Amino acid sequence: MSAEAVGRHMPAVVTLDDLTAMMTADDHHRYELSPEGVLTITPPPGYAQAIVATRLTGWLTEIVALPCVTQRVGLRIPGRAGGFGGRIPDLVVWHKEQSDGVWLPVADVLLVVEIVSPGSEGIDTVTKRGEYAAAGIPQYWVVDQDTAQTVTMHVLADGHYTVRATMPLAWVLNTRPAEHDLS
Repeated sequence: MSAEAVGRHMPAVVTLDDLTAMMTADDHHRYELSPEGVLTITPPPGYAQAIVATRLTGWLTEIVALPCVTQRVGLRIPGRAGGFGGRIPDLVVWHKEQSDGVWLPVADVLLVVEIVSPGSEGIDTVTKRGEYAAAGIPQYWVVDQDTAQTVTMHVLADGHYTVRATMPLAWVLNTRPAEHDLS
């Protein structure tokens, strides 16, 4: 089913269950919902983004030896009015294993990583940063798809993210976990 067909049957207020149904009906797009109910539909990640995600996943699981690193798992993001949004970060690092589900709570999340795609810059670098900070996620990394694959590492302080470091992905992959509070 196309995004257009899904849109024709769109409910007036979209829930996470609706979002799950849309994703099931259309595997050619990524569907996300802000905590305020704003629906975002994007194409699936491209090859370059998949390579960056794979390199970071390998580093996190083998070098950092963290127990739970996942790619593209849905997070249930709490909203100010008591509702929930659903975001699908490119990578999520958990303190401990999670129960299976489509939209998992953020309570055990240590780090989320967004790899910026063309057209998603504003959502990945501004919107999601605010949502993840409000949800209390301790670290948020953004990877630009420039020639250096620049990683900007944000750490949560007083309810807002501050930049801890900015470096090329190759440098990150040659660091130790303790340098990033990931051990």
